[in-house]
Amino acid sequence: MSSQILIFLLDTVLGLFSLALLLRFYMQLLRAPYYNPLSKFLVAITNFIVRPVRRIIPSWRGFDLSTLVLAWLAQFIILVGVSILQGYALDSSAVSIFIGFGLLALVELVRMTLYIVMIMIIVQAVLSWINPYSPLAPILDSFTRPILGVFQRRFPPVANVDLSPLFAIIVVQLLLMIVAGVQQEISVMFR
Repeated sequence: MSSQILIFLLDTVLGLFSLALLLRFYMQLLRAPYYNPLSKFLVAITNFIVRPVRRIIPSWRGFDLSTLVLAWLAQFIILVGVSILQGYALDSSAVSIFIGFGLLALVELVRMTLYIVMIMIIVQAVLSWINPYSPLAPILDSFTRPILGVFQRRFPPVANVDLSPLFAIIVVQLLLMIVAGVQQEISVMFR
């Protein structure tokens, strides 16, 4: 019972923190508006650890590597912690354990990214009908424009209805299936 509570707390707290770090990374990468309440919130809750790590891991070509590495590390800690709390014996060598959990953490970041994209596309589609001038609109636009633009160039609107979100969500769902398969293969390989 207590291990289930610890697993829940570890997964929830570090999972949300990893999500905040990943969102901060993408907001900086996509040059989302900084003076938005969401941007300020993400910077405020992650700055305590991102600033010191930036001294060790600097940015590279516009990529805030320190934030991305911290998001990966949080996922790595979640995976190792949950495995230990569930009672899995980590019998392999330390190198293979590190590689296996490192790859799984990377795949988890890709999965989280796909869910972020899907949720933002859905929210943007709903807001475009309800309140297109919402304060979230610039952030959602900066996230979804690169993805939806690909579909908008290939599929014109039908009766003034943009179907690009539908096609994008279908592609994201297919990618999530592929990621789940890769995650399963890595789990089998390193167990």
